[in-house]
Amino acid sequence: MSITTTSGISTTRTTAGRRLIALARAEFALLARNRTAVFVALLMPLAMTVALKSSLDRVDLGPAGMSVAGAALTGGIGAALIQVVHMNLVSTYVARREELVLKRLRTGEIRDLEILGGTALPAALLLLAQSALIVAVGGAALGLGAPERPALLVAGLLLGCVLLAGLAALTSAGTRTVQTAQLTTLPFFLVSGMGSGLFVPLAVFPDRLAAACELLPLTGVMTLVRAGWLGGGSGGALVRATVAALAWTGFAVFAGRRWFRWDPRR
Repeated sequence: MSITTTSGISTTRTTAGRRLIALARAEFALLARNRTAVFVALLMPLAMTVALKSSLDRVDLGPAGMSVAGAALTGGIGAALIQVVHMNLVSTYVARREELVLKRLRTGEIRDLEILGGTALPAALLLLAQSALIVAVGGAALGLGAPERPALLVAGLLLGCVLLAGLAALTSAGTRTVQTAQLTTLPFFLVSGMGSGLFVPLAVFPDRLAAACELLPLTGVMTLVRAGWLGGGSGGALVRATVAALAWTGFAVFAGRRWFRWDPRR
């Protein structure tokens, strides 16, 4: 009985892994054909990094304890998280839903979570590759050097991918068309950009405002990303950031799966 059970579990996992990879490969092929999505995914975060550096030259970052280059490049990674994962995935989920692709996939053996995860996997891999490029090229060009805590940086990026994929699934439920996805994703982009430290580090905000902004979904992830690359951050602050990131990620995965719409909104 034990051998049979173990064998059955192993076979199920292998099949699930193959289904996930097959779906991710198909989704990546579709993404590569969409020139607009590729442009947004590849070039917009880099453009945001350049714009952030120019704007931060006029900001006193002394209270934040970081350089303009450090704030701009970590903010660029945050912008990539939002644009490559969240905004791109909302459009993707809506497009696949309205084209009845998701409904057809559900008639097979593939599970709901595998469909959502396989669709999100190309965006997550693209985000990780782009973050590595920002760290390597941007860090060398602006003299930041290698990440102080690589494991913490990677953990922050992985948590961010799962968090924003879940929020993308949730946001897509209230998005009727691919065109309106630009509107439904805009509030999260603006709130996170200003309140989670993408555009301006929270340390330059008044204490009460900074404390409130620490409760936003992306703030914990950005704290881990900055501490992982630039160092610093007390143990207590990192624990709070990790707990907040995990809590928001758990909520996003639950809510995204619970309220995701599989049928077209017509």
